[in-house]
Amino acid sequence: MVPRPFRQALSPRAASRRLTRAALALLAASALALAGLASLHDREPPPEQQPAALRVVQEGVSVELAAFAVAPDRRDRPLRSGDEATFRFTLTDASSGVPLESRYPAAWVNPRPQGDDGAATGCAERANEIMNGGFARRAEIDLNTYRVLVLQDDATLSIIDPRFSFGGSRLLSMISLKSPGADWALTADQSRLFVSLPDVDRVAVVAPEASAVTAEVEAGPRPGRVALQPDEGYLWVASGEGAPAEGAGTVTVIAVPDLRVAARLRVGRGRHDLAFSDDSRTAFVTNQDDGTVSVIDVGRLAVVRELPAGGAPTKIAFSRLAQAAYVTDAAEGRVTVIDGARREVVARIDTEPGLAGIAFEPKGRYGVAWNAERDTVSVIDTAEQRIVQTGQVEKGPDQVVFSDRLAYIRHRGSDTVLMIPLERLGERGQPIPVADFTGGQSPPGAVSLGASIVQAPGEPAVLVANAADKVIYYYREGMAAPAGSFSTHGRVPKAIQVLNHGLRPRGKGVYETTAALKRAGPYEVIFLLDAPRVVHCFPLDVAEDPERPRQARTHVEALLPDPTVVAGAPVHLRLRLSDAETLAPRSGLADVRVLVNLLPGTWHDRPWARPEEEDGVYAIDFTPPSPGTYQLLVEARSIGLSFNTSPQVVLTAERGGEGRSP
Repeated sequence: MVPRPFRQALSPRAASRRLTRAALALLAASALALAGLASLHDREPPPEQQPAALRVVQEGVSVELAAFAVAPDRRDRPLRSGDEATFRFTLTDASSGVPLESRYPAAWVNPRPQGDDGAATGCAERANEIMNGGFARRAEIDLNTYRVLVLQDDATLSIIDPRFSFGGSRLLSMISLKSPGADWALTADQSRLFVSLPDVDRVAVVAPEASAVTAEVEAGPRPGRVALQPDEGYLWVASGEGAPAEGAGTVTVIAVPDLRVAARLRVGRGRHDLAFSDDSRTAFVTNQDDGTVSVIDVGRLAVVRELPAGGAPTKIAFSRLAQAAYVTDAAEGRVTVIDGARREVVARIDTEPGLAGIAFEPKGRYGVAWNAERDTVSVIDTAEQRIVQTGQVEKGPDQVVFSDRLAYIRHRGSDTVLMIPLERLGERGQPIPVADFTGGQSPPGAVSLGASIVQAPGEPAVLVANAADKVIYYYREGMAAPAGSFSTHGRVPKAIQVLNHGLRPRGKGVYETTAALKRAGPYEVIFLLDAPRVVHCFPLDVAEDPERPRQARTHVEALLPDPTVVAGAPVHLRLRLSDAETLAPRSGLADVRVLVNLLPGTWHDRPWARPEEEDGVYAIDFTPPSPGTYQLLVEARSIGLSFNTSPQVVLTAERGGEGRSP
């Protein structure tokens, strides 16, 4: 990422900087977010039940790991197979004890290597194998997983694993709605997703983990914007856009716990936007056709004020630092400031007509307002209630979102995404240094109500949905271009969200997730922190549950120096089969068969494997017909191993001269 001055007129990019969709699709999919099967629980054991933590100090950073059963009645014994376990990492400065926040740790759980002496070099090598080895080197338990939720234009939602295999993502599930969704809101615990359905006057309640619509709530005529108030007591649904001149808009207030309609409130006419005070006591609703903001007392569920907000209020956002709501007006180009406690207009900030929206950086001091007609953005300092910076951007800015470090500006008329460092916002009289990257092959078109750019959990990276390309791009901060992409399978992505099941901040310097321990045995928890570089393997022993019947599990290992072979050339592949827990070889098997599958399923072969002289080693010969990624699964019914339960081995076949046969 190379900074450049904020220009008054952006010059056209050279043609060489344009990346084709095909080129983006070929970029390393391994750069996409880490995936796995962990899930997050909010339950926390009391101090007397928390086990002693393992601790290591490297590069001035103290890392403590505590691993314990989620169930309170199981915390007084060692972890056992079948337990749902909490993995909690506490990061502090080793000298001062100050918690280390806004970090991006990663962790995996793998069987502990036989004879491992805990050497740091061996641990670092194993971490690198997982990070760089792709699908063939995936950890048994990945503690860094997330899924991508996609709101599509054809009355469906998709849940996608962004890095399931080489060459693409995996569509985990698709959820059908009664009509196309307009907007959505996800609860903090990710258990419920609310989707407005304008064509059927309802809000669908979706359980993402179950991939199912569990309920529907009647929400007034043509519901559009939906939002959860900060304490998530109520879901607010604005409807009535397009109502006749004598009609009025409606806000339906739904109690989240029981989905009861708590109130239906009449507000003004036109398109609506929603915002809330951070204490959830006040709700603000813009009424574009009436030029007003309805101020609602949440405790009373009553409209208490109608405040003027220009000729056509478009967006509203609440600054937690200023404790005020900021309303943009497209007609007069003015920002109206409403005090959250006094519920009255306290300031007006003039810009230019065409003002389309405003968003606040995480701390809430600086707001970034965009003008879609004049292709500009303005930075508002809430401490002074004035504009301190303005600059020209690309064609049609229509959305600003924030990561921990950057503001991202999307444009409906350009495939360029601009980035502003948050640390440089508010430097009066100074140009804002910005960088850009190409967010697709085509301009994405008009933005929907939901976000089309979201931060990847636990990473300095974002996902960018391009509706025109029907592709979601993965951009890692500091890169010159997206590091990967995945298709939405021919559907138009209107908005995206992430389901984060990985390590999440749970307090100052504390990062936590949960995962199921399916099998007993000696394990290691591989911990990685990028900056400063900390790598350590913590020992973890999982005991057999005496009340749970033992299920034999087979480990499959490919005995080859390089997982790259030559397409069209014979391959002699040797596989070692062993007991996954005792590591004893699975010898003397006469029914070992291997499924060789060219992803995504365009060719396959099922050769029988021959026993070799070495105990537990079996061999096959096959010829990969074309370049690509080959998935190998093993079946041996005599030991209960099927293709469905087999560990997977992955080979990459390249054109002649590019790879070698093992």
